[in-house]
Amino acid sequence: MFKTRLLSGILLVVIALITVITGGNVLFATLFLISMIGVYELYRVFEIENKAVGICGFLFAAGYYGLLYAKPLLPDTTDWFMLLFMAFVICLMAVLVFSYPKYRTEQMLAAFFGVFYVAVMLSYIYQTRILPGGVFQVWLVFICAWGCDTCAYCVGMLIGKHKMAPKLSPKKSVEGGIGGIAGAALIAVLYALAINHWGNAGVSVASFAIIGAAGGAISQIGDLAASAIKRNHDIKDYGKLIPGHGGILDRFDSIIFTAPIIFYLSVLL
Repeated sequence: MFKTRLLSGILLVVIALITVITGGNVLFATLFLISMIGVYELYRVFEIENKAVGICGFLFAAGYYGLLYAKPLLPDTTDWFMLLFMAFVICLMAVLVFSYPKYRTEQMLAAFFGVFYVAVMLSYIYQTRILPGGVFQVWLVFICAWGCDTCAYCVGMLIGKHKMAPKLSPKKSVEGGIGGIAGAALIAVLYALAINHWGNAGVSVASFAIIGAAGGAISQIGDLAASAIKRNHDIKDYGKLIPGHGGILDRFDSIIFTAPIIFYLSVLL
């Protein structure tokens, strides 16, 4: 099991390196595929993956990525994304009305939530990558998520005593959470020093420390949120796509939260 998990993890890192370094259409297409699989995994939890409401969600998730890709060519006179999501809500309500009482209210909410939670939030990896200096900043998404997780685990194993969320995740401790935040900030600082030295990036070390800490904190909420959904529906993993890791949402749960945070903090700082 450990060997399978390790090999899958190495493969994920290789794919991340290739797609993020390449950027452009390669990264965009990869994120689109990952997002659609993630939406499917979440929809399967709510039993709407093969139903009209789920199909509606898939279409609008694809529409969102199409709109994101075409954004540079569209006039700024209209808020195209707001228009898209209003149309999505109207479409969902039309399905609810004309198929009543086939669907439950929570299924309609899950359809909308799935597109925003998975497709929209993951797309910020691409949006961060295309920022000025994004070739450096985008790695903070992974540093904050995976770095925090590793540091939190190590600190929690060593000195963890106080439970962070005892009913949801008994093994996670407050000490581990703090250690994860500090670890993510430290790794971000080391990363900033490295790219300034070897890549002439000219980034602010203090800004990267702040982004690392904030990203590390929010990544833990993402991890616990995904766990809460699974526990509410009595499932162990969202899928079996990644051997030893589960599904897309099992591996990208914290990244889903860190991606938009890194984008906006990079713009602001």
